[in-house]
Amino acid sequence: MKLKVIGLLFLFIGVTSCLKNQVDGVQVLDATTFEKKMNQPEVQLVDVRTPEEFGQGHLENALNIDFMADDFDAKAATLDKEKPVMVYCKSGGRSAKASARLKALGFKTITDLEGGIINWTKEQKPTVK
Repeated sequence: MKLKVIGLLFLFIGVTSCLKNQVDGVQVLDATTFEKKMNQPEVQLVDVRTPEEFGQGHLENALNIDFMADDFDAKAATLDKEKPVMVYCKSGGRSAKASARLKALGFKTITDLEGGIINWTKEQKPTVK
């Protein structure tokens, strides 16, 4: 009996550690893993910060769709729901909300940058203006 309990405990730990990077069907990745994945074909990279923030520096090939703007849903609708969408913001708050909204709009594969562009630049990853 004791062995079964220990086995179940290890199984539970294994499953939950795999899920820690998944929040409500949205994959949350660290900067290095996000960078590798964003270079895959058909990825739609979306910066959900304001145009002013975007202008201060953003990830290369990112499309700026301001999550706080009234036209977020309309602009998001121009994206392909079947292709992967990768989102980021300044620190992770808005991108988490944007990811939830994209999921509600029917997007299938959504990835969020953990800690936003703050963590990205802390890791000395490249940005463009």
